Order: sequence, then C-alpha cells, then structure tokens
Amino acid sequence: MATRVDPTAAARANQRNALLAGFLGWTLDAFDFFILVMVLDAVAQDFGRTRPEIALTLTASLAMRPVGAVLFGIMADRYGRRLPLMLDLVFYSVVEVLSGLAPSYRAFLMLRLLFGIGMGGEWGVGASLAMESVPPKWRGVLSGLLQEGYALGYLLAAVAYFLVFPRFGWRAMFFIGGLPALLSLFVRARVQESAAWHEHRVTDWGSYARAVVGNWRRFAYLVVLMAMMSMISHGTQDMYPTFLQHQRQFTPRDTALVTIVAMLGAIGGGVLCGLLSDRIGRRRAMVSATLAGVLIVPLWVLAPSTPLIVLGAFLMQFMVQGAWGVVPAHLNELSPPALRGFFPGFAYQLGVLAASSITYIEAVLGEHVTYAHAMGLLAAMVLLLDALVIALGPEAKGVSFRKHAG
Repeated sequence: MATRVDPTAAARANQRNALLAGFLGWTLDAFDFFILVMVLDAVAQDFGRTRPEIALTLTASLAMRPVGAVLFGIMADRYGRRLPLMLDLVFYSVVEVLSGLAPSYRAFLMLRLLFGIGMGGEWGVGASLAMESVPPKWRGVLSGLLQEGYALGYLLAAVAYFLVFPRFGWRAMFFIGGLPALLSLFVRARVQESAAWHEHRVTDWGSYARAVVGNWRRFAYLVVLMAMMSMISHGTQDMYPTFLQHQRQFTPRDTALVTIVAMLGAIGGGVLCGLLSDRIGRRRAMVSATLAGVLIVPLWVLAPSTPLIVLGAFLMQFMVQGAWGVVPAHLNELSPPALRGFFPGFAYQLGVLAASSITYIEAVLGEHVTYAHAMGLLAAMVLLLDALVIALGPEAKGVSFRKHAG
C-alpha cells in the first residue's frame, strides 16, 4: 500500500531546508571573509607588508562582490536558485583554501579578488531562495535569522582564531575555510526550487533587460541604501580586532573573546529587530537601531575599562546587525518578482563596492591618529546618514511573492 505524503509537512520541510541553506551559506561565506580580519597582523608580518596593504585585500574582496552578484544572480533568475548556489559554494571554498597556500602578497591579493566574486554571488541567491520559501508573516524574524548567519560566521572565525591560530598559524585558518563546499551536497539533496521562481522564471532576455531598465529608480535607491548599510557594518567590524590589539593592547585570545561577545550581540539584535519589523514596519525598525548605534559610539571605542569595551562591542553590533537583520526581507520585498535572483543581490553588492574603501580609510587614519578616533567619527557619521536614507525610502512589508496569493 502506497504511503501518502503530507503536502503541508513537505512544504514546511522545504521551508526549513531553504532557510537553513541560505543561513549556512552566508555563515560560511562570512567565516571565510572574517578569517582575514582576525589574522591581518600575522599576514602582514609574513608577507613583509603594512597593515593598510593587507586591509587593501579586504577592500579588494568587497569591490569584486558586484561581479559575483551579476554572474550568479542572472543565472539564478534563469536556471533556478539551487544550481548557482551550489556552484558558488564550491567556488569560494576552493579560492579560500588556495589563499592559505599563497606564496606572495601579489598572489594573495589576486585570490582575495576572486574570493570577492564568490562572496558576492552567495547572498542574493541564498536570500531570494529563503525569502521566497518562508511565509510572509514570518518574513521579518526569519530575515533576521538569515542575515545573522553573517554574525555567526564572524563568531566562528573568532573561535577558530582562539583555537587554531596560536598552534597552527594563519594559513591553517584558510584551510578550514574549504568546508562550505560540503554544504553544496545538502542543497543538492534537500532543497527544492521556490514556487515563486517557477511562476516568474526568466525565459525572455529582452523582457528581463526592460524590467531592469524600467526599475532603475528603485535600483538606484537600493544601491545607496546598501552603501550606507555596508559602511556601518564594515566600518564597525573589519578593523575592530586591529583596534583592540594595536591600541588597547589586547592579546589575540582576548580579541577573539571580545569578538565572540560582540557577535552574540549581533545575532540577538538581528533576530529581535527582524521580529520587531514584522510588528512596526521595516523602516521604523531599521531607523531605531541605527540611531541607537550613534549613542553607543563613545562606549564602543572610548570606554576606559575592558568590561565597558566588551559591553560597547556587544551593544554596537546588536544595533548595527539589528538594522541588517531586516535587510533580506526589505530588499526582496522591494524587488521586481522576475528579477529577485539578480536585483537585490546586485544592488547589495554595488552598495558594498561603493562602501568598500571604508576599511582601508580606517586603517590609514588609524595609523596617523588613533583607531578609536578614526573609527568612532566615521561610525557616527555613517549611522546618522544611514538612518536618513532608510527613513526617506519606500517599504513593501508583507507583499506577496506569488502571482496568486493563497
């Protein structure tokens, strides 16, 4: 006698798997990126380069992310979300391992450029797959959970720095970064394409191009929004371990522990602000978090004691990543249905490109004044500007991704 499959249970299982695939893909992507943030000084010493020169490789990765968003995003609109996601996972995993084998600074820089392509492809494809698969009423809180895979990746990089770096050095950290390739097997076996993609699948490239051109104002706004969001994220994260070690004289292990605490704050902020956005709206939740972040800047970089620095790091990332937790839902809701694989991811990564110099600027200013003053001033400025950009923009909270809702 044939066993009947409960369609509701199957749909829920696919929702969980799609969300898990997007979450883990972004977690491991961020882990691979933030490994370099943690070992920046060690890489500089090994290659005989300055801190700003190694920080430039972080900027190189950020600058190449739009290329990945275009390549994998267009592929996702045409061929579905699963195949591009699997290819991307394998690509950036291989590049990460090769980064650990780099014989020179020039080779390392080239590999970080390639890594940026892979990093740029993951978010748009993974976020569209996840947001198209989950119920609209839970989109905000699940958006927060999805986005804070990024914070969890940073946390895991700090854990690896605490456990692996003292014994095996910086190259071993990049070898661990090859693990995301295994996630492609899960995507292949357990994740199905979303019904929304099947309904809006791209078959006519002419209409696709017209849709892109026809939505240029919305696209331009999203690029500006994501430039400001990227500045508050990378401006408060990338050079913070260097600030702790270079200016506050923290040991590598103490730096790792502070980073872990900060990322716990980030995860909590992302989920809670995502939940809040389901209640009060996307923009109001994001503006509240960014303005609160401005008030925390002095505690974050100028606190006189270690416990207060730890508290400041926790609260700053709670607010910054609280605002970020709303982004996957907000961007996908503001994107045209047929372009959801390409549109939000490309806007996001162009914003990253526009903001990519902030890490290098902080490194240069930090070497000439102090990291506290350089980071604190820039963070306060971009948090205020971001709140203004968010407040002036549109919102489409809860919009259906299906042609026929129900």
